[in-house]
Amino acid sequence: MLGYIIRRILIMIPTLFLISVISFVLLLLPPGDYLTSYAAQLRTQGDNIEQEAIDSLRERYGLGEPVHVQYLKWVEGIVTRGDWGQSLEWQKPVAELIWERLGLTVLLAVFSLMVSWLIAIPVGVYSATHQYSIPDYLMSIFSFVGVGVPAFLWALIIMYFAQTQLGMNVGGLYSEKFIEAPWTWDKVVDLLKHLWIPGLIVAIENTAGEIRTTRANLLDEINKPYVELARAKGLTEGRLIWKYPVRVAMNPFFSTVGWSLANRISSITLMSVVLSLQTTGPMQLRAL
Repeated sequence: MLGYIIRRILIMIPTLFLISVISFVLLLLPPGDYLTSYAAQLRTQGDNIEQEAIDSLRERYGLGEPVHVQYLKWVEGIVTRGDWGQSLEWQKPVAELIWERLGLTVLLAVFSLMVSWLIAIPVGVYSATHQYSIPDYLMSIFSFVGVGVPAFLWALIIMYFAQTQLGMNVGGLYSEKFIEAPWTWDKVVDLLKHLWIPGLIVAIENTAGEIRTTRANLLDEINKPYVELARAKGLTEGRLIWKYPVRVAMNPFFSTVGWSLANRISSITLMSVVLSLQTTGPMQLRAL
């Protein structure tokens, strides 16, 4: 096991190096640099910026140095100081922008994961133990609809319903007064008040598939010999189901938790643009 972990870490090093090179080269492909685009944008708005100011900024940020020197300085800053550089667009350190929004993205993904499991496991168990009943058919219909409708479309539907029928604004993760405020207990409480709606939207998309997984796995287990033996010993059906086959049926949930979180983060990216959430999604779109 230790050897496998070491091999994976060693493979990760050239992979990260290759990703960093590709990312850096992609930034340099458009003609000119950010300062050239920024100056052109100011001129179209009727403002003006002196060439001396542009040259001063270019020297300050090292944009006039050779490409390999820029890359090495960038990597050195990340590895030695955790310094990803300065965002000229946001006028903030890149690390500050990334970690704050990435933290909210991961929090939303973990929250939606817990909501999905709390819904999918009992519903899937009920569906499997009441196979071909009306509730089973209804849950199957919900599962197929949930799998087929992406999170951003659920976001549009819920946002429309909330605003037209309930008069609620479901956009954002904070109230307006907390957007730029430092972290306090009041801001945490406000975040939790806003977190459940986007968390539920992401959970709907993933819960549907997890209900089907729980149902299918449990149907494979409930008639196996070890379950029949437990029945023969006199265990009640409810206790038997939850004590033995449900535990086995839940194995895929834990073995695929990493993949599931990555899938949720991908769903959050588009949904965040629709709901104007302060996650990595809108930042990635603006970065384009």
